[in-house]
Parts: sequence; structure tokens; C-alpha cells
Amino acid sequence: MISFVASVARESVTGLRLLRRQVRSDTRLRRAGFYASLGLTLLVSLFPFYVMFATSITTDDAIYVNNPSLLPREVTLSQYAVLFSSETFAFTTYFVNSAIVATVTATFSLFVGVIGAYSFTRLSYPGNTLIRRGVVVVYMLSAITVVVPLFQLIARLGLVDTRLSLFITYTVSTLPLTLYMLWNYFESLPVAIEEAAMLDGYSRVETIFRVVVPLSLPVLVATFLFAFKIAWNEYIFASVFLKSQAKLTLPIGIEQMNADFSNVWGQIMAASFLTTLPIVVMFLYLEKYMVEGLTAGAVEG
Repeated sequence: MISFVASVARESVTGLRLLRRQVRSDTRLRRAGFYASLGLTLLVSLFPFYVMFATSITTDDAIYVNNPSLLPREVTLSQYAVLFSSETFAFTTYFVNSAIVATVTATFSLFVGVIGAYSFTRLSYPGNTLIRRGVVVVYMLSAITVVVPLFQLIARLGLVDTRLSLFITYTVSTLPLTLYMLWNYFESLPVAIEEAAMLDGYSRVETIFRVVVPLSLPVLVATFLFAFKIAWNEYIFASVFLKSQAKLTLPIGIEQMNADFSNVWGQIMAASFLTTLPIVVMFLYLEKYMVEGLTAGAVEG
């Protein structure tokens, strides 16, 4: 009997050891798969930016060789110097135009989005559901599907080749996203906070801007950033509505550089790198504001 119990115990210990080894092996395989996937994702995401930056600091002679190197043999800033000193390519003007249009568009879209999204979630009126569904439908439409009717509207208003034409069309592009992001967040806010504010004497407008907006700061920052990115990178509407060189935005300016000049890939990559830099900096800097407070409780208790 004792020998039988001992043999069972030995078999149990052996089974546990085998199970432990199998678990360790599975854990190692999962960890290896995770790091391999992470490395592949980083490679696919960052490699184009590396090539863009590396090309921008490479001399023209090194760019147009038969066997170009991924590592610049000679680092130079001449591409950037030519970019800012060129009289034929007004990079600074295009940059300022893009910054103004994107900032005004994102700000106005956010302001209208706050009011509209709040009305979707807190007010009952005829057509509320229909309008919300319409916003979702417009959000799914591609910009090319509305460019013709928008051009007819802008032409009738006499706004072709003006920044106002971009403010209007970019708002049309960003407002559905703004409304969709904000109304989903507003639905998660407790109604009790707004009711308490109104009992304290706040009007509906004061409740929105003194209670709801401060509580929604993280999602407001995220929404502004996404709207800014859409307006900053937009190409179709700007190529249709703008004609004057002094009013062009960066995507159109870079495209014209590629069409009007030959063998200027170093300058194109330098302009492209500087174009992506503000978006990257904004994402890195505002990331903490986008994350903070998203799961924090809104009701003090």
C-alpha cells in the first residue's frame, strides 16, 4: 500500500513538472510572438519616416546613385537651407496657411460639435434620431463624393480661391467626426451633475461650458487633435478651391514642387518631414491629456 501511494506521488510530481515546463514553453512562445509582432509593427510604421528623414539630410549626389544607402554617407542640411531660401517654393507661406486653416477649422468644428453633441444626448426634439443617423452616414462618405456640390456652393457664394472656402469645406469634413466622438462621450457623463448645476442657478449654456466642458477636457483635446490632423493633411478640397500660390497649403505646395521641378527629392523629403513634425509633436505632447481623466469618476462622493 505504501509503495502504491509512493508511486502515485512520484507520478503526480512528474506530471506537475511536465505541466510546469509546458506552461513555461507556452509563455516563452507567446512572449516571443508578442515581441516579434511589436518589432514588425514598429518597422512598418517607422521605416518610411526614417527613409524620409535620412533622404532629407543626404546630399543630391548620394541620393541619385545607382545603389543608394539607407545610412547617409554625408550628413547635410542643404536641403532645408534651399527649402527656406528658395524664391520659387514658398514653404514658410504654405506652412502658415496650413496652420491657420487647420487651427481655425479644428476650433470651430470643436465648438459646434460640443453644442451639437450635447443636444443629441440631453435634448429631445423632432428629428433628433434622424439627424444623428445622418451624421453617421456623412461620416462614412468619402470627400470625393461631396466635392462637386461643395464646389458649386462655393462658386455661387464667390468664395473660390479664398481661405473661407477651406474653412467651410474642412468643417464639413471634420464636423461628423467631432459630433460622433463627443456625443458618445457625453452619453457616459452622469446627468445628475448637470441637474445639480441647474439647481444652483446655472442656465443650460452655463452648464455646458462651466460643467460639461471641464469634465470632457480629455476627449475635447483628442477631438481637436484629430480634426486638426484631418485639416492639416487635406488635399482634395485645397486642390479644387485654391488657385493662388500665396494661398496654397502644404500638401498642394509639395505636390507642385514635385510636378514643376526635377531631381528635388531631397527638398521634397525635407518639406514632407517638416510637414509631419507638428502632428507628431502634438500627439506626443497631448497624449497625457488624452489619457488623463478618461476613466476618472465625475461625481464627487
